[in-house]
Order: sequence, then C-alpha cells, then structure tokens
Amino acid sequence: MDSSAFSTWAFVIIIAILLAALLLTSILKRLIPFLNKSLIPSSVLGGIILLIISTIVYYCVDHKYLFDLFYPQAEVGIHPGMNVLEMITYHCLGIGFIAMGMRTNKKKLTKQRVGEVVNTGITTVSGYFVQVIIGLVVTLVCVEALHTSGLIDASGILLAFGFGQGTGQALNYGNIFSKPEYGMEGGGNFGLTIAAMGFLVACIVGVIYINVLRRKGIVKVKSEEEKNTLLDYEDENEIPHVASLDKFTVQVAVVFVIYAVSYLIMWGLGTLIPFLKNILFGFNFLIGVLLTIPVKAVLNKLEAKGVIKKKIVNNFMMARIGGFAFDMMIVAGVAAIQIPLLNNHWWVLVILAVLGGVGTYLYVFFVCKHLFPAYRHEQFLAMFGMLTGTASTGMILLREIDGSYRTPASENLVFQNLPAMVLGVPLMFLAEYAAKGMIESCITLAIVVVYGVALNVFLFRSKIFKRRRRAAQTEDGAQGAETVDDTKENDGQ
Repeated sequence: MDSSAFSTWAFVIIIAILLAALLLTSILKRLIPFLNKSLIPSSVLGGIILLIISTIVYYCVDHKYLFDLFYPQAEVGIHPGMNVLEMITYHCLGIGFIAMGMRTNKKKLTKQRVGEVVNTGITTVSGYFVQVIIGLVVTLVCVEALHTSGLIDASGILLAFGFGQGTGQALNYGNIFSKPEYGMEGGGNFGLTIAAMGFLVACIVGVIYINVLRRKGIVKVKSEEEKNTLLDYEDENEIPHVASLDKFTVQVAVVFVIYAVSYLIMWGLGTLIPFLKNILFGFNFLIGVLLTIPVKAVLNKLEAKGVIKKKIVNNFMMARIGGFAFDMMIVAGVAAIQIPLLNNHWWVLVILAVLGGVGTYLYVFFVCKHLFPAYRHEQFLAMFGMLTGTASTGMILLREIDGSYRTPASENLVFQNLPAMVLGVPLMFLAEYAAKGMIESCITLAIVVVYGVALNVFLFRSKIFKRRRRAAQTEDGAQGAETVDDTKENDGQ
C-alpha cells in the first residue's frame, strides 16, 4: 500500500467532509436565529449545503460531483464518490438501529400505556399505508395515463420509505427498483430526494404548527432541559470506563459484531433462497435489530448466573453510537442526491411531497385528536415528524413544546418500534412485488387499502365498539320501556 497515494486517503477525506459539514451547520444554527428557529436538523442542513456545492462542481468540472474528485481515475459518467456516500448511508442505517436496539429500559408499562404504545405503532404503519396509497395513485397515473418516462408504476411506494422510514430505506428500495428486471432510472436517487423533501416538510409544517399553538396560548415557550445526573450516563455495576479495553470500544465492538453476524445471516439465507436476496439485504437494519433480542437475553442470563461480573452494555454510549450513525446517514444521503438525474421527474417529486405531506398531516391529526386527547399536540408533533423525517425529527419537534418530556409522547415514539416493525413487515415484501408491473402495483394497492382499513378498525376499536355498546344499551332501554308500558296497559285492563 502506498500511504501517499490519493486513493488511500479518499475515503478518509470524504468522511472528514461530511463531519465538517455537520460542524459547520451546527455553528451556523447557533449564529443565525432563523436557522435555529427553523428546526431543520444539522445533518439535513449539512447535506443540503454539500448537495449544492456538489451540483455546482458537476456542471463546472467535466460532469463529476464533488466526491468523485477524490477518484481521478474514474471514467466520465461513473461516480465512485457518490457510491461511497450511498454505502455510508446503507451501513449507518443498520449500525444505528443495532445500537438503539441494544439499549435496555427498566420502565414497566401499565395496561393503559401498553395500549397507547400499540396504538402508536399501528398509527405508524397506517401512516406508511396512507403514503403508499397516495404514492401509488400518483405514479400509476403518471406512468399509465401521462406516459412519464424513467418511472415504473410502483415508484410511488418510495414515498412511504422516504417519508415514513427515512434516507436509508429510501435508498435501499430505490436501488432495488433500479435493477434491470424492474427498470426504474435512478431509483436510489429518486428515493433519496423524497427523503430529503420529507425532512423539509416535517420542519416547515412543524414550525408553523408550533407557532400557531403559541399564538393561541395552547403551549408555552420550551422549558429548559433538565440537568443530567450520573444515572443518565451509566447504570449500576457497569464495566469501568478505562481498563485494558476502553468502555466505548466495547460498545462499538458489540454493535459491529452483531452487524457482521447479520450479514452472514443475510448472505446465508440469500444463497439458500436466491429470490429473497434483494429483500433480505434491504432488511439489514431489521435483521440487526432482531439479533439484539437474543444477544441481550444471553448477556442478562450470564450476568444473572455471575459468569459476567459487570454489565457490558451502556445505554448512554449506545445512544451516542446510534446518534452518530443516523447523523452520518442523513448528511451522506442528502449529499448523494444527483440533481441532474431529476430533470424529468421534479414535478412528480413535488406532487408526491405535497400530497404526501397533506395526507400524513390529516391522518395523524385525526388520530391524535381522537385517541390521544390528553397530549394530542405533543403526540402529533412526534408522530408527524417521524412519519415525514425520522424519529430524531419527531423528537426535535416534540422538544419545542415538551422540553422535559413530561408527556408520554416520547416514550410512545421509542416503544412503538416493535409493534410497528411486526405490522409493517408485509410492506417490505409488497414493495418488490409491486415493482413487477402495473397489475402487481394495482394488486398491491388493493391489499394495502384492505390491510389499512383492518388496522384502523383495530386502532379505533374503543370508539367503534363503545358506540355499538351504547347503541345496544339504548335499544335495550327502549325495549324495556315499551315492556313496562305494555304491562301497565294490561294491568289497567
């Protein structure tokens, strides 16, 4: 290896640029009040700045993007630097979810709180389905009626992945749609753009919503965050911070070992079942999260038996690993957008973003009003932010009116992941099925509508069945009154 070769340093320089963009935007948000009030995450803002610079470079330097300049031997039309950004986005998704999945929570949920968490998970999946329905209808019309080139009938499903699940999944399924057997041009780029637009929708609508609440006097200005105590950083009986192996190194090792094992599982299953290979590698984050369950169970068992004397996993450090991974995922994902490839599709993207934002807003607003009346505004901001950006976006919006997390909205956002993942699995399989053609897309649309209706019947079960019980009681009461009247008449006769 030639340590002085430019190619040796290319990957390091790309990482440094992404991190520098995060630092720059963090400083800009502190210096410029408008940016701070906009609530746009630093990772999104940093990605947008790099996207602008990269696009300018593309038109000025022989059709090469900013990050392609670090690979001077690449042929014209080949973009290795952008491929590196997509790789970072893909892997950070899995790493971030594993880190968050390794955290433990000692809080016990009451029966009522379990119901609220389940309802939040159902709302999340139903939100995906609202976005799928809107997206599929739009792209079916665009492809079949308007004959828009470069798209496939199932392109609109990327609205649910870009808005509902964020940059990583939008890229995963966009790349799947781009495969020769499906034929969508620049699917990964299309998905990344939807994800970026989702962040903007979350921030713009969120800021307007918060300002309206403040003007009406419904909420007060954000309270100061509570001071951190030692218990926020470590639990009792944990491994020491500095020993023969640094505590943070142990956390990183646990995450990467689990991620490597998830790769072996995906590779093994993909070899045994070739037609599932694309779906499995699109599930890198889900398989990683599922692996954290047995890993935590084994560690807890070993600790209980005294085989392991000290607790290995530290919640605070795992949260920081997850936060770093998600920041890198977002900044790299936004910077990886290739604007020139969107020349023919920009109007479709605008329609998807506008209708997707409106549909998501109306659905989440309705659910929160009827099912979470005690903290409807907090729940709305958390859910809307997550269903158009990421969970972090939801927390950013929530923090503006509930800085100390006094309401259960923040817990709902954390605990809902399990029911949401279980209920949302069919969407992952339906997405690739829909990409096969127009008929498959229509069948997928019908399945999503039926499944969505069933989920919402269960979601509003308390409202629906309460009305039926009241109606039945009213009817029984009326019949009882008639019986009494008949008895009186008979007695009189």
